[in-house]
Amino acid sequence: MVLMIIHYLYGLMHSRELLFDKALNLESLSVEEALFLYHNSSIPELMNIAFSLRKIHIPGDFVGWQIDRNVNITNICFSQCSFCNFCRKPKDPDTYITSFEEYEVKIGELFEMGGDQLLLQGGMHPELGLDYYTDLFKGLKQRFPELKLHALGPPEIVHLARKESLTYGIVLKKLAEAGLDSLPGAGAEILSDRVRKIVSPAKATSREWLDVMRIAHKMNLPTSATMMFGHIETIEERLQHLALIREVQSEKPEGNNGFISFIPWPFQDKGTRLAEKQGVRNSVNMIEYIRMVALSRIMLPNIVNLQSSILTTGKDTAIMTLYGGANDLGSVMIEENVVSAAGSSNMFNAEQLPMIIREAGFTPRLRNQKYEPL
Repeated sequence: MVLMIIHYLYGLMHSRELLFDKALNLESLSVEEALFLYHNSSIPELMNIAFSLRKIHIPGDFVGWQIDRNVNITNICFSQCSFCNFCRKPKDPDTYITSFEEYEVKIGELFEMGGDQLLLQGGMHPELGLDYYTDLFKGLKQRFPELKLHALGPPEIVHLARKESLTYGIVLKKLAEAGLDSLPGAGAEILSDRVRKIVSPAKATSREWLDVMRIAHKMNLPTSATMMFGHIETIEERLQHLALIREVQSEKPEGNNGFISFIPWPFQDKGTRLAEKQGVRNSVNMIEYIRMVALSRIMLPNIVNLQSSILTTGKDTAIMTLYGGANDLGSVMIEENVVSAAGSSNMFNAEQLPMIIREAGFTPRLRNQKYEPL
């Protein structure tokens, strides 16, 4: 019996070493291989490999951060996802559509604080068509030529394409011509239709989300990818999500931007219908988040930047992830309304964020959306 246990442990250790070597050679691990590492590797082991990979992609001790502002176009949304407290129905008393005058004030404040990017998102309003967004983007760029628009996301592109009976490519082309600079990875949640039918049945399917990104990459429109986890998904579905992101990144034309970054963040459950009606609570503690950040770095050898979600996890967890594969802490988020509506309260200003990076033992580097140093 003792001999059998020794052989088992030796085989386990040998298998881990082979997979770690494969990862360090920037080879793609299968979902099954990643699942093996998830269940059979310690947190220090995963962090060590992920940190080594981070140094391959990003030599030195730099950690990125950014100053931007998240403005919501509207809080009216037909999707009514069960994890979202932000969206409203058209007849609710507290609905709004942000006016151009409000944008002017908010963008003016953004520039005063040293930022130049607007993360422009919001609900999928059933009555706002493509012309509304192109007119808005043109107007903002005419008023603020130096403004960078990181706006909408694949679900909005799918919605507008359906509404206007256009292809995703034409919608993206018209938005880019109007001033869209980059496309956020919003609305990915978990790229499993089993999960999406439960938490966001009216939103884009997994295939639609991925297809929008494929087209954006062919256009050389910079994009990001996200994963919201810790609700009803399985561990295997999380890892399959990573494999799908990696696959789409591998298809981008050589030299094009593709996914510039990947941002995993835990489900925020406060007051959501998913929590209140279905009893689903955030299952991600500090250790689990660090584990998934490390596995994300291991599973995504073709994506350079991995951003830790300090907004949803807080300072201590974010610092640990910098030693487990992450090389960026995101933005000061001058304004954020969606995840904060579900309980996130970890907001840091332009003085605090670089201080946190220094406290962690790294050198802060202010950057733009393309992760280029400023």
